[in-house]
Amino acid sequence: MRSYCFDFGLQAAAPGYAKVTPDSLYTAEQGFGFAPGSSVFGRSRGGADTLQSDFCIPQKARFLADVPDGMYRVTVLAGDPLADTSTVIKAGNWKAVLEPLNVPAGQTLRESFSLRISGGQLSLSFSGLAPRINALEIQEDSEALAVVLAGDSTVTDQGEEGYPYAGWGQMLPLFFRSGAAVDNRALSGRSTRSFIDEGHLQRISNDLRERDYLFIQFGHNDSKPDEARHTEPYTTYKEHLLAMITAARDAGANPVLVTSMHRRRFDGEGLIVDTHGDYLTAMRELAADEQVPLIDLEAKSRRLFEAYGPEGSKELFMWSYPGEYLCHPAGVQDNTHFQIQGARLLAELVVLGIREAGLNDLIIHLRHGE
Repeated sequence: MRSYCFDFGLQAAAPGYAKVTPDSLYTAEQGFGFAPGSSVFGRSRGGADTLQSDFCIPQKARFLADVPDGMYRVTVLAGDPLADTSTVIKAGNWKAVLEPLNVPAGQTLRESFSLRISGGQLSLSFSGLAPRINALEIQEDSEALAVVLAGDSTVTDQGEEGYPYAGWGQMLPLFFRSGAAVDNRALSGRSTRSFIDEGHLQRISNDLRERDYLFIQFGHNDSKPDEARHTEPYTTYKEHLLAMITAARDAGANPVLVTSMHRRRFDGEGLIVDTHGDYLTAMRELAADEQVPLIDLEAKSRRLFEAYGPEGSKELFMWSYPGEYLCHPAGVQDNTHFQIQGARLLAELVVLGIREAGLNDLIIHLRHGE
């Protein structure tokens, strides 16, 4: 199986590793390096084990490595003999893959996650209060399960340019150990109709393998009036959902339906007002008819939002004051989309649904019993 190993720092590379120094900029000829604009420094503490005592300090950096498309186990080594370190790592379009790596002085930490690499290139972004990267290992892992997500903006990976916007699918990888990779194909603004008509389901079908999972959450945009997106709950909405279920089954994969979470809309008594109506009933009916596992994010999000209340729930949604976030200088009042904390809590609810549905192939890969 293919593997790629990189040793970061100033000393000579450890045997079997390619050396990456702070000045190693990506070129197509070399096939790896830091992207232009990265801020990287290097230190060597002079120890015998160069992987542990020699490292780069990626204050804000993106590392690129040309790798054939496929499923991989990615392992990072981080630490510093003399200082406490804290490193944040994101993959691709700002996908959360690991909790911040907080390592006491004198120790190193080795952590792994699974990732589907597409487009022929791995992209990892590094930042943090005291970031370190000592080594990176990328090993092909064709046995890893893919958890493919089909959905809309409440699921998708929101890029760094929108920080702190986040979809629950962006946070879901935090809950999985290596062996299961979250492959988030959700796209903003899509309904079941537009997702299929634009060819996204076909592209998913091309990649699905036996034992993979396809999580399907649509509904926010199916009620929109425009012809490109609109569906009727008990006819075309069900038909498009069934097409996704069939695509998964044809590949030997496992479909899972996920009801849409609520918007932040309360009545005068502090109770959530439902804005999805028959689309929720239609998905539940289809899950029962087709015997497809259902994660009822509608019911779970209702309990969550009502527990936070009309004011407290603003902390979950993309509500901010002028000047609070650099990407949104005028402030935002968005009752549909989430900031990081809200997206993470919804991801936790999805994980709870995985447990309740008895999806054992996924449960065994969950971290720390979440």
